[in-house]
Amino acid sequence: MAEQWEPRFGVLIIGDELLSGRRQDKHMAAVIERLDARGLELSWARIVGDDPQLLTENLRETFRSGDVVFSFGGIGATPDDRTRQCAGEALDLPLVLHPEGEREIREQFGDRATAQRLRMAEFPEGAELVPNPVNRVAGFSIRHHHFVPGFPKMAWPMVEWVLDHHYARWHAPGVRVQQTFRVPGAREGDLIPLMEQFVARYPELRLSCLPRSDAKGFEVELGLRGEADQVEPAMEALRAAVTAMGYEVRE
Repeated sequence: MAEQWEPRFGVLIIGDELLSGRRQDKHMAAVIERLDARGLELSWARIVGDDPQLLTENLRETFRSGDVVFSFGGIGATPDDRTRQCAGEALDLPLVLHPEGEREIREQFGDRATAQRLRMAEFPEGAELVPNPVNRVAGFSIRHHHFVPGFPKMAWPMVEWVLDHHYARWHAPGVRVQQTFRVPGAREGDLIPLMEQFVARYPELRLSCLPRSDAKGFEVELGLRGEADQVEPAMEALRAAVTAMGYEVRE
């Protein structure tokens, strides 16, 4: 029997302005929040500039991965908006005018539906629309890649629409949880043998370790993430093991 596909989510954030520091990304945090509300999680993120060769190379790689990818930016009509063209090149598909996308633009802009605006409805052949609730200039989906504008007020509702229309069967809000506690006075190196034991004992859970140090001394925050019915007993065991080493545990 064929193995059931499970979506793994990534984000591709496009724009030279992010790499130059002229703007700060807000999309990754927004995607994490929306995935978390549906019991899903983000596996990776990339920021890529407007260089078409580099963008095409990245898209070829992500298309091959089979991952679900949200791509932000570069689907407008200005000369530096190259995402549509690069997606087509990565898939070896021509760009074609999407009839429904064209209709949305004509109805929205009327006599101002210029050739430049209509170009924003040219997508790789076979793409589906992602509705834009703000100005009706749609994004597009193809092979589990979902391309939306760089403007948050447009992009984030479009991400929600994609998650709820294409991946609802995998929603499991409240099933996956994360719990943490602090260990004052501990150094990361002191806890490595214990952490190695827990990784081997609970391979289905994700263990995190965040060391801190300041004028008051050292501290480590330990955490476990996974399904709630597995995290609860594992956290109790982890607390007990840390306490047995002589450390205090603080929530």
